Amino acid sequence: MGSILVQLARNAGVHAIGTASPRHHEALRALGVEPIDYRDPDLAARVRALAPDGVDAVFDHLGGARVTLSYRLLNRTGTLVSYSIAAALDDTRPILLDFLPLLAKLAFWNHLPTRRHASFYDIWAGAGKPDSAKREAFRARTRTDLTHVLNSLRDGVLTAQIAARFPLTETAAALELAESSTRTAPGKVILMP
Repeated sequence: MGSILVQLARNAGVHAIGTASPRHHEALRALGVEPIDYRDPDLAARVRALAPDGVDAVFDHLGGARVTLSYRLLNRTGTLVSYSIAAALDDTRPILLDFLPLLAKLAFWNHLPTRRHASFYDIWAGAGKPDSAKREAFRARTRTDLTHVLNSLRDGVLTAQIAARFPLTETAAALELAESSTRTAPGKVILMP
């Protein structure tokens, strides 16, 4: 997700800052991104050094305490888009115990007297009831957006980051690699029929 977001941003002329573990910094640089170690205790200071007035947008997939830092890094009119709560996925608690406070926090920030905006991106948000006008409008927007992304992939404007390909008969090995904390190649692990 991050590599596609970065490519879309760079194609629109946006200067991008990306957080990742150091083993992925070269891949970020190759995409034209300024990398910062996501575990760096001075992460906020490093971002502020690159964007003294704050950033225009943050796409946050970690959630948890990190989403507050993401919000604080915005400029006066910046936008925060939270699209996952990956920080909570390894937890044994029910996911709703992390998800509901996140939604409450985003709603609270949107009611502050600032010009900042915060939201949770959910592909199904606003999809509406089956056969409703709202559902049809949602499908039309999704079709348009996905067509743009897929055409950009086809035309080489965007490049999918693929770490490895496995035949279906090696699903266990593919899953093991995908879940490995030692995997250094950026991208997705793909199963091929």
